[in-house]
Amino acid sequence: MSESSFSISGNLVDVVAATIRPATVRVTGGRIAAIRWEDRPYDRYLIPGLIDAHIHIESSMLVPAEFARAAVCHGTVAVVADPHEIANVLGSAGVRYMVQNGRTAPFKFYFGAPSCVPASAYETSGAVLDAREIEELFVRDGLKFLGEMMDYPGVLAGDPEVLAKLAAARRHGRPVDGHAPGLRGEALDRYLAAGISTDHEAFTLEEGLEKAGRGMKILIREGSAARNFAALHPLIAACPEQVMFCTDDRHPGDLLAGHLDRTVKAALELGYDRFQVLRCASLNPIRHYGLEVGLLQPGDPADFAVINNFSEFRILATYIDGRPVAENGRSLIPRSRSESVNRFAAAPQSPAAFRIPVRPGLLNVIGAVDGELVTAKLNLPPTVADGWAVADPGRDLLKIAVLNRYRPAAPAVGFIHHFGLREGAIAASVAHDSHNIVAIGADDASLARAVNRIIALRGGLAVVAGEAETVLPLPVAGLMSDGDGASVAADHRRLTEHARALGATMADPFMTMAFMTLPVIPELKISDRGLFDGQRFRPIALFAD
Repeated sequence: MSESSFSISGNLVDVVAATIRPATVRVTGGRIAAIRWEDRPYDRYLIPGLIDAHIHIESSMLVPAEFARAAVCHGTVAVVADPHEIANVLGSAGVRYMVQNGRTAPFKFYFGAPSCVPASAYETSGAVLDAREIEELFVRDGLKFLGEMMDYPGVLAGDPEVLAKLAAARRHGRPVDGHAPGLRGEALDRYLAAGISTDHEAFTLEEGLEKAGRGMKILIREGSAARNFAALHPLIAACPEQVMFCTDDRHPGDLLAGHLDRTVKAALELGYDRFQVLRCASLNPIRHYGLEVGLLQPGDPADFAVINNFSEFRILATYIDGRPVAENGRSLIPRSRSESVNRFAAAPQSPAAFRIPVRPGLLNVIGAVDGELVTAKLNLPPTVADGWAVADPGRDLLKIAVLNRYRPAAPAVGFIHHFGLREGAIAASVAHDSHNIVAIGADDASLARAVNRIIALRGGLAVVAGEAETVLPLPVAGLMSDGDGASVAADHRRLTEHARALGATMADPFMTMAFMTLPVIPELKISDRGLFDGQRFRPIALFAD
């Protein structure tokens, strides 16, 4: 079959017209040249390619080109990607690395300009992106949108730098992504009035309906750490024109197993109209972001997937610009070599660095919630030994520490509940969004060992207990591997199994831990500067008054 000119037949699903008709599609020069309607049905369907409307590629731990190799196997042809993870490490240079690497694969990456680098003023990142640099990313690099505006307190307070970023997006006609978990009522109206048009952080149906009712596009997220489909899926029928699907963060093993095809299949199994479901997965993001992705219309780019039927929704093949990129679960995109870029200057730590002298009062403790980015703020009595507040695995009271990786510093140390480790520690340089080193451990010696292992690797994931250890190096910005998807997924699986063998109860312990450092999501988090109350948006002491 020629990539420049070929024909393919099937039951063509026209999401624009909401029809399904047998057809033979003629593809020439990467575009839909002609559609010949037919009378006899086929045993397969041609559907528009799937689009992830909000994702951070870095969370797959794969560089963009390798991410593409995995995603096309699931019918994905394009992603709307916010590269704020690598931007927090390397600034504009990191964003440009993602753009350039993505261009080496036959896949449609639409990158945005990160709006919150750092995510807040209460953490240390490796770079700062101001309004001037964001405008340069629009003008020089053609980035498609302003990334999620996590600093909603800054929006509401009229922070000059935040307003300058929003103004830059308006000047260049770029949509602005939102990030406002739990924001309702008058505060939501003010947030929307600033020009923010989407939200992927709604976690209750009532919140989603209110935001949609005020004109916001709601992105139903089903990722590795946060899963909101079960709560939000009624929006598919309630306001199908305002809903998109996204994963936000997708770990490597999850990506190999499935992508948006899983969300689409779940919606179909619940009985939602197939045109509404596919609209959420293709038409809506194309129209909202102005993407150059085809919808199986004459003259469109030939971006589509072939499925067996709507009951199984099995992806048989994927095409991008008329080029076959996946067939029967096998990627047809060749591997490409990627360079490594990084920034790492953390100093090794001793166990003594993680000691906490006891004080009167209860501890402010992070209450982790499996499958959610939000946390609880708990007040628990400390366990005391020789005048120190210590981890107590018997109470599921573990220490959590964050160490600045951009310059030598002492770690910030707190406590976390409902994580489950009985011994040892886990650590990572993937710690949203500033990507300092984060670790959770059952004792100070294990914490120090796990953190020092990450420093020696100059980025990665580690599990340690006694003499045993499991590691996954991440040499690209301390966030991504330069290896292939299958190998990275296997290594990540071994890390997860090791952590679970030590008692970790989370479905994805590393993903959950990575979000314990994101101050802009309620209720209690920890950065390299200490505990942070995300509800009141201010630092908070370890011991409650």
